[in-house]
Amino acid sequence: MKVVQDLMVVFPVEIPVLSNTEYITRARQILRDYVFREAYVRDEHNVLVGYIDITDVLRVTDTKSNVTISGYLKDAPAVSPDDMLEVAARTIARAGTGSAAVVGDGRTLKGAIWLSKIFPVLVSRHELRGSVEDCMSRDVVSCGIDDSLQKIYSKIVESTFDALPVMKKGSLVGVISRSDLLRKGTLRRAINNPHTDMTVESVMTTPALTIAPDERIDTAAQLLVRHDISRLPVVVEGKVVGILDRHDVLNALKVQE
Repeated sequence: MKVVQDLMVVFPVEIPVLSNTEYITRARQILRDYVFREAYVRDEHNVLVGYIDITDVLRVTDTKSNVTISGYLKDAPAVSPDDMLEVAARTIARAGTGSAAVVGDGRTLKGAIWLSKIFPVLVSRHELRGSVEDCMSRDVVSCGIDDSLQKIYSKIVESTFDALPVMKKGSLVGVISRSDLLRKGTLRRAINNPHTDMTVESVMTTPALTIAPDERIDTAAQLLVRHDISRLPVVVEGKVVGILDRHDVLNALKVQE
């Protein structure tokens, strides 16, 4: 049976890791330019000291700053290489993050385990019961088809969601994700050119993959796995009535118990 070390990614080969003495502008660059919502931070002895969140660091608007990462650190969710994947999922769910740090003796940093990697395994291991409506979130944050890319990126970051449904006259027409914005340097061009007329419509994914509230939760979980997406709009007659994401499925799996 697979454990954390079977699916973890290692530092610094596969993902970046930051030092607590680095400037916050460096952290902002990494989190803005890549798909990570959080980055782990270590000290000079490779001991995990915390993590930084994209929502916090992007509030720093100065192009140059002598402020270091240390003032923005949060307690990091952490697991050991031999932990079961359910332990990692529980740790991630409680932290509300997309990953957990993997540490050895003395909290030495070894790598990270991503929810996106363990989610398919968890779904295959456990029986899911109930309907989408039982598990979905009804607090839907959406955007308009004519919204600017700068506005949408800010909304995605502030909402802590990786993707938002795109609406036109009250109906769902697509989905926009951080990956869509980062693809081919689209976001960087928009940021560097504040007068650009690029809108959500030019980069969104359409048609949106959706599910109905009366569908089984295991059907929704398989859609998330098959298409490697983090969120599914729940739709009735073209109207978005909820959102189902990986964390909602974790609740259905009861890995937090």
